[in-house]
Amino acid sequence: MPDQHSHPVAPGCKQIPHVHTEHGDRRDDPYYWLNNRENPEVIAYLNAENAHTNEVMHDTETFQADLFTEMKGRIKEEDESVPYFLNQYWYYTRYESGKEYPIHCRRHQTMEADEEIVLDVNPLAEGLAYCQVGGLAVSPDNTWLSFGMDTVSRRIYTIHFKNLRTGEIIDQKIEGTTGGSVWANDNQTVFYTTKDAQTLRSDRVFSYDFSSDKSRERFFEADETFHISVGKSKSREYLIIVSSSTLTTEYQILEADNPTADFRIFQPRIRGMEYGIAHFKNTWFVVTNWEAENFRLMECSLDQTHREYWKELIPHRTDTLLEGIELFQDFMVLEERRGGLTHIMIRDQRTGDQHELEVDEETYTLGVGVNPEYQTKTLRYGYTSLLTPTSTYEYHMEDRSRTLLKQQTVVGGYDKSDYRSRRIWATGRDGTQIPISLVHHRSFTSGPLLLYGYGSYGHSIDPTFSSVRLSLLNRGFAFAIAHIRGGEEMGRAWYENGKLLKKKNTFYDFIDCGKHLVTLGLTTPEHLYAMGGSAGGLLMGAVINMAPELFNGAVAAVPFVDVVTTMMDESIPLTTGEFDEWGNPKDEEYYHYIKSYSPYDNIEAKDYPHLLVTTGLHDSQVQYWEPAKWVARLRELKTDNHLLLLKTEMDFGHGGASGRFERLKEIALEYAFLFKLEGINQ
Repeated sequence: MPDQHSHPVAPGCKQIPHVHTEHGDRRDDPYYWLNNRENPEVIAYLNAENAHTNEVMHDTETFQADLFTEMKGRIKEEDESVPYFLNQYWYYTRYESGKEYPIHCRRHQTMEADEEIVLDVNPLAEGLAYCQVGGLAVSPDNTWLSFGMDTVSRRIYTIHFKNLRTGEIIDQKIEGTTGGSVWANDNQTVFYTTKDAQTLRSDRVFSYDFSSDKSRERFFEADETFHISVGKSKSREYLIIVSSSTLTTEYQILEADNPTADFRIFQPRIRGMEYGIAHFKNTWFVVTNWEAENFRLMECSLDQTHREYWKELIPHRTDTLLEGIELFQDFMVLEERRGGLTHIMIRDQRTGDQHELEVDEETYTLGVGVNPEYQTKTLRYGYTSLLTPTSTYEYHMEDRSRTLLKQQTVVGGYDKSDYRSRRIWATGRDGTQIPISLVHHRSFTSGPLLLYGYGSYGHSIDPTFSSVRLSLLNRGFAFAIAHIRGGEEMGRAWYENGKLLKKKNTFYDFIDCGKHLVTLGLTTPEHLYAMGGSAGGLLMGAVINMAPELFNGAVAAVPFVDVVTTMMDESIPLTTGEFDEWGNPKDEEYYHYIKSYSPYDNIEAKDYPHLLVTTGLHDSQVQYWEPAKWVARLRELKTDNHLLLLKTEMDFGHGGASGRFERLKEIALEYAFLFKLEGINQ
């Protein structure tokens, strides 16, 4: 097993006394000074940690390069998405061999027409360390493209405009936006949102007059716990502003033919009430948790949209979470979650009959795809599992036939019969049954196992295929996903019981899943590994504080580990929108509860697992200083000689590299770290 004595000495991090005092409680924070990316000493420290990581992992450099080549080699370089039809054009995205970025294309009316390149991102990214392009929107007359571009990785975008007839990207642009934009039906008014420069909260909606090159503020979201977005209904008849916090939503609507008029509120916000809306002909459909924990479906007329006018179509069900709907001329498609798995129900609006899409695997992921048109009897949907590559199907909703349009190609060949996947149920310490999705090579009986988890924001980690993961499975690892509370896999109550003053259930569930896998004989603590990112990085920090003896190693990506300090500082990006998830530590009860699990505040003088921590200097979601401080304090207090590595990407942010292949280098490092701990070197 790797021993730090045989590796270069880790860099020290100086201490500068700093004390936080809240509710009469004192917290010493000698690494608080790292909270300043403009300080040359901070950059020097991060570079020193990078150099240390490179030195320790030097013996794996060739292996990492081989892993990168291997993983890249499974990806079809010349690839193309399944086209979808919208407003006279078939749209699709393709990749060319050797290129990192997508080429967005379209063909008029038929796929046999000449290809038009809507936007080739590759030349835009030339010479840039980071380039993220998103929010592509075409004007209703199909003449103009608007798109957002971020070259820093702080998720602050500049909107650019391209003339699709001439191919010219013009000089007009809008800076400081969230990247997305939507065109009104006059083909010259563009709606977009901006971010507060300090907190990075999306807080203002503007309309931009393309002909005059001037913007006008249309809405300011004053509540600092909310963020906003702007979009358009599937019918293309309404512009929609959404204000949302973790627990509450409010919509504003405006006819897209009349963009200079005022937006009107659909249903005023009520604390704890969430709803989503969809327009069809003379009706608004509303998916809401009003008096329905797992949500129900309502409808109302176009001019009477407040909730007293809502009529119930599908009632609340205790065993089924209604996640969303997709509307067609004759059919309604329901996306549901039941028994920890996704389901799609097809409802005939003419007869009221409904049926479910059939699935034949034990653990899988099913989801509605891109369906921009109403006048069709076919549904585009996606399917994947731990064994089945991502697949796009077209389903005929009347005769119930389906056609496979595309399945992800694994270059070099892939035989799913070489692997096994199953669903396991662990019993939590409070008796709760927790689902686990497991995959491994068919030759695996017991050995190294990587357990992945997230468990926050009601975000479900569904079992999906990864060609990259084959590099792990083919070297004897099993991979498991712990579907822990804090996600929404088992319904809304699953989320509610893993947040605020019940947050520790998330950590307990993950630990209990790990123990169950050991009890089943699938692995041992000497060969069990944990991985999570962002809020899943908080999970990593908490579980290695609570049960360090259960894991041989852990990978914590962009981890949220200094929870109290961050949640006390409302100037830090995104803090104010997090109170509904973690609680506000200015409330003494929440302060003490958060402090009781915050990874940075609970490091002790004891042995910890081997640990690889990654972050990005420009991370907009979890600031780099959280993992940096965490690592410094672990170095100070831990009593073992295990590896403790910090890798800071100096050019990237929360999502890592922007190119489709560059991200593989980060995964190659993570895998090489795990393989190093297992003595696997090829």
